[in-house]
Amino acid sequence: MKSSRRDFIKKASAAGAAILAAPALSGSQLQDTNQGSPDQITPFRLKYAPGFGMFREHAGKDPIDNIKFCHDTGFRAMFDNDLMKKPTGDQEKIANEISRVGMELGPFVLYAEFSVTSFVLNTQDIKDMLAAKMKEGVECFKRTGVKWALVVPGRYDEKLHRDYQTANVIDNLRMCCDIVEPAGLTLVLEPLNTLNDHPGLFLNGIPQAYSICRAVNRPSCKIIMDIYHQQITEGNLIPNMNAAWDEISAFHCGDNPGRNEPTTGEINYKNVFKNIYNHNYQGVICMEHGLSSRTREGEQRLIRAYRKCDNFEI
Repeated sequence: MKSSRRDFIKKASAAGAAILAAPALSGSQLQDTNQGSPDQITPFRLKYAPGFGMFREHAGKDPIDNIKFCHDTGFRAMFDNDLMKKPTGDQEKIANEISRVGMELGPFVLYAEFSVTSFVLNTQDIKDMLAAKMKEGVECFKRTGVKWALVVPGRYDEKLHRDYQTANVIDNLRMCCDIVEPAGLTLVLEPLNTLNDHPGLFLNGIPQAYSICRAVNRPSCKIIMDIYHQQITEGNLIPNMNAAWDEISAFHCGDNPGRNEPTTGEINYKNVFKNIYNHNYQGVICMEHGLSSRTREGEQRLIRAYRKCDNFEI
């Protein structure tokens, strides 16, 4: 008798979780629940969010099956950078399933044009373009309930003094906040490294992003700290995180070098995650990275890596 796809995913989830999930430690607070049904798997302490397709060897390509597998493995969030590009029906289908199983969707990409000089300019055509984008983001938020929208302010202008560019970015962000804030959507600015991946971008560091958010001075303008990018740009991860904490609303993660799962590079993710946890962070940590092995075994290794790094002392 043929099993349904749902039965297959359920069995794969249960079998994978029993093998992959490491014992959770925190004295008497938690117990090792890695035996039995997927409902008994200990959720991760933090809301690590796999991207759709990260576990395609276990869960296939269907987004609903991916949500089911990730939930059964202990994850309580997911993210989709391309959520806005999907048909509205698919957006709603994903959001409804995420809500049904009690998970959360991380930030979607609202504006990230790496080759365009935009936010740094004070021109009407740029303002009109940004206003239209913000309105699209509000509509996506209304359909999906995803409350963070990622913004990359674009390239810097070699012909304009950086201080004038900073002032223009601040003014343009205030205008954007006027559009998204009444709806309840928060913009999260992502500084990206210019040494390896994105040369020529205006926003590249946490202190820089922090100063801009303070100048914009709106609750709807915050930072998404990409730990991979900031390890390359400036290091000093935990002190910078702590100094900018009041303006950070979300995280991306990935190890360096390689931009794969934690434990494959130089970042001590157990300490980084512990620091985030100790701030009582309730948001999402998007797993914006690859796998060191794009195989079924590689996916198992990834889950073990997160179990290991999530197993910090409280």
